[in-house]
Amino acid sequence: MTSMTTPPQNEPQGPATAPQPGNGAGAGGEGAGTVAANARALRVFAGFGFVLLFVCAFGTGAVVLGDAVSGDGVAGGFASAAGWALVLSGVTGLAVLFLPRKALLIAQYALALAAPVLALLD
Repeated sequence: MTSMTTPPQNEPQGPATAPQPGNGAGAGGEGAGTVAANARALRVFAGFGFVLLFVCAFGTGAVVLGDAVSGDGVAGGFASAAGWALVLSGVTGLAVLFLPRKALLIAQYALALAAPVLALLD
């Protein structure tokens, strides 16, 4: 008789510990790293959103000032809406830094890009 010191390879060695989807995201499991990386990426993109906000603010100011010089000298409703879009884009960007959500990031970019378009409509 021969004794086996190692179990056969086709039999399970212990309890199955397969990762479950959505399990461990808040408890430091495998999902915690993904959530942290996602939040970090959203914050980085929010930082790029501030650069875009600066460029769009410059473009909006140039369009509004050009309209003031060449037009009747009175800013219309769309120029005011463009200014508010810039303000809301900045506030939304700050919100993304503290509360990283993809919808807030999309709103930050959309509001920043809408400002020059609104100024051109004036």
